[in-house]
Amino acid sequence: MSSTRASGVNAAARSTTSTVLSADGTSLATEAVGTGPVVVLVDPAMATRRDSAKLTTALAPHFTVVGYDRRGRGDSGDADPTGTDVANEVADVAAVIAAHGGRAILFGSSSGAVLALEAAARLGDAVTGLVLYEPPFIVDDSRAPVPHDLPGRIAADVAAGRTGAASASFFTEAVGVPAAFVAMMRVTPMWRRAKRIVPTVRYDFAVLEGLQDGRPLPADRWKDLAASGVVMVGSRSEPFFHAAARSLAEVVPSIEFEVLEGGHHGTPMMSPATLAGRMIARFGRR
Repeated sequence: MSSTRASGVNAAARSTTSTVLSADGTSLATEAVGTGPVVVLVDPAMATRRDSAKLTTALAPHFTVVGYDRRGRGDSGDADPTGTDVANEVADVAAVIAAHGGRAILFGSSSGAVLALEAAARLGDAVTGLVLYEPPFIVDDSRAPVPHDLPGRIAADVAAGRTGAASASFFTEAVGVPAAFVAMMRVTPMWRRAKRIVPTVRYDFAVLEGLQDGRPLPADRWKDLAASGVVMVGSRSEPFFHAAARSLAEVVPSIEFEVLEGGHHGTPMMSPATLAGRMIARFGRR
């Protein structure tokens, strides 16, 4: 099912919204705008496709930009509402690519970058390129590891309906947001949104399992990766993001390391012009 309407992303463009079915029957909401090579945007934890509006606007003159709501978020469903199988989210990416021409560049930020990388390693030549922005690997002592019991504690809070407690735990212990700032978030519309989305962070924990404990990245996890691309880190970002990006480029020869001058972890959503320029230079139409 699809429809065409004036895009909320760019009033001068037209966007096509559609519903794509994944392998397990999950209904995924997608939105495409622009012309040119297809770029699929893979969102980070606690985000929906609407959070990438600025990046979409910047890329649409050069690419067909496809955003989708990861399962359980926004307008998408989830046929396995307690599941954590990464294969399901990889199948979601495959379904979105198949519905938009069969081949695509993947862009992902934070945990979405790790999902994009995982999908590219499993989907072969359906993925033609990768742009990975600040995958949150913890590979040394530049940041404390994420507590091993955190996914279970958050899942228990979600199951008990304590989505506020689950959100607070995620922001403070996984993301590293100071508790005082989280307390301020609780009185904003952002907090209501976080409580709706927090049940889906189990998928982000699943794709990052074993990759946030302070140990080096596994040398052969992504050995089947066929696509080439870049892992970027903002010059203003925390040291552990720099260590993570360098480590990934070291273990995956087809991935180049690049520092985005002036960038920070929120760049893809807040101020993506320079990031978009780098993507256009690398993958845009010649």
